[in-house]
Amino acid sequence: MTELKIGQAAPDFSLETDSTGTFSLADAKGKKVVLFFYPKDDTSGCTIENIDFTALKDEFAAKNTILVGVSADSVKKHANFRKKHDLDVILVSDPDKQAIEAYGVWVEKKMYGKTYFGIERATYLIDEDGKIGHIWRKVRAKGHAQAVLDHISA
Repeated sequence: MTELKIGQAAPDFSLETDSTGTFSLADAKGKKVVLFFYPKDDTSGCTIENIDFTALKDEFAAKNTILVGVSADSVKKHANFRKKHDLDVILVSDPDKQAIEAYGVWVEKKMYGKTYFGIERATYLIDEDGKIGHIWRKVRAKGHAQAVLDHISA
């Protein structure tokens, strides 16, 4: 798997969401997309990140930008996560890791001396033409949504 680079076409995908049926990157042409990958619904960092993006949704919308969170959780789990935290971003379910692998965020991780595979918290800014405009890897959840908005606003 080759690593994605700024300026190259973002890998397209079409996956189910908990709220809008399916989401396809191709359908978002003409808008910027903040595509943020996160490990798991209802964990502390992932909850913070989704709540922060939701809080800034109107400011992103004013910059012609939509917010799309991706994890391997089921559509039903996403729906419960949305309801519990009053989230207002598109939550994409990728149980087969189609987009997760295409974007290179299915990675080896280590915790408490154990090695396992999981989703790296990473964000891709995709421009109006479907090209990668910026990449954030190994993201820390707190303050990340604001940093992404600041980058788009700059």
